[in-house]
Amino acid sequence: MLILTRKVNQKLIINDDIEIIILESYKNTVKIGVNAPNNVQIYREEIYNEIKKSNKQAHHFDIDAINNIRPTTSSVQNFNLMNKIKKDDTAN
Repeated sequence: MLILTRKVNQKLIINDDIEIIILESYKNTVKIGVNAPNNVQIYREEIYNEIKKSNKQAHHFDIDAINNIRPTTSSVQNFNLMNKIKKDDTAN
């Protein structure tokens, strides 16, 4: 871990394109600004942890429930209709 001391309006630069600016310091609180490209995702730690938890829950599934899925008559009819429309479109 790199540990630095910075004053208000001083910056940290990461990989030439991420800039962290110390905006304000008061007692036990520091306000920072982050300039980064749009493709760089920046989260507060508690939000990041919630996203990870949510993704993990979404990924977990019951394999038996998936194996018990059976097509309904209407879904088979819809599939057959879509195939007919596709064939008609390619014939034209």
